[in-house]
Amino acid sequence: MRLLVVEDNPKMADFIRQGFTEQGYAVDVAVTAHDGEACAASGNYDCVVLDVMLPDQDGFTICRHLRRRGVRTPILMLTALGSTSDKVAGLEAGADDYLAKPFEFVELIARVRALLRRGQAQEATTLKFEDLEMDLLARQVTRAGHKIKLTTKEFSMLEMFIRNANRVLSRTEISERVWDMNFDPESNVIDVYVSSLRRKVDKGFSRPLIHTVIGTGYCMRSATSS
Repeated sequence: MRLLVVEDNPKMADFIRQGFTEQGYAVDVAVTAHDGEACAASGNYDCVVLDVMLPDQDGFTICRHLRRRGVRTPILMLTALGSTSDKVAGLEAGADDYLAKPFEFVELIARVRALLRRGQAQEATTLKFEDLEMDLLARQVTRAGHKIKLTTKEFSMLEMFIRNANRVLSRTEISERVWDMNFDPESNVIDVYVSSLRRKVDKGFSRPLIHTVIGTGYCMRSATSS
């Protein structure tokens, strides 16, 4: 999952980024309304955490602009303005939820997860491919009943592979969904992570599931798939 945080306070932005990163999310931060609106309008995010008090424009206006442009990404407004009228203003501007500062991070992440579930209401909490199974809520992975321990990045990468089974994913696609905008495209970190993931998922099994497509990227498919 990829999140956008629009927050001009460096300490608050770093706090939110670090917290969600530790939970396995890819997080980008925009510090101005202009940059935040441009990023959110790109459609590359699963959820937007939007501060109301920004230096160049308020979050209510950004939210209205995004909804008028047809952007349907869930938006959670985050602000020190906690009165009922402020909350109503945010919701009427098109926000999906509203959280007042100060807040506990556990509540923020719970609200974001609720928005993500709401946007995927018909989606199962378990992903399966062949004999590989992912429990998205418990964050557990098994293959043929054997538990596989993954890092947060490996878990996010495997989720992407299963959701896109039988489709070749380029390194660029993987970096955009699993890492943030500061990812170095010249780095070999994706290949290193895929190699590690492959060892954990395929080692000891006769049918490998993660395949390299030379010159293109990687693909999850059964050994018999064309």
